[in-house]
Amino acid sequence: MDNNTSRTRSSGGFLGTLCLILITLKLTNYIDWSWWWVFSPLWAVPSIVILAIILFAILKVIEKISGR
Repeated sequence: MDNNTSRTRSSGGFLGTLCLILITLKLTNYIDWSWWWVFSPLWAVPSIVILAIILFAILKVIEKISGR
């Protein structure tokens, strides 16, 4: 018998759960936010990652130009 245990993620993590809560609150009129803010847990993290990659690339180009 194999004693290995496996866990499954059914909720999508913290940000997925937060997004579902915000959608529920928006649909039940408990919050009067724009849909952009309701879905912000889904687009905020990828946006931050993309900005970090762009910043890293710009810094590498500046480093290459300056001859370091």
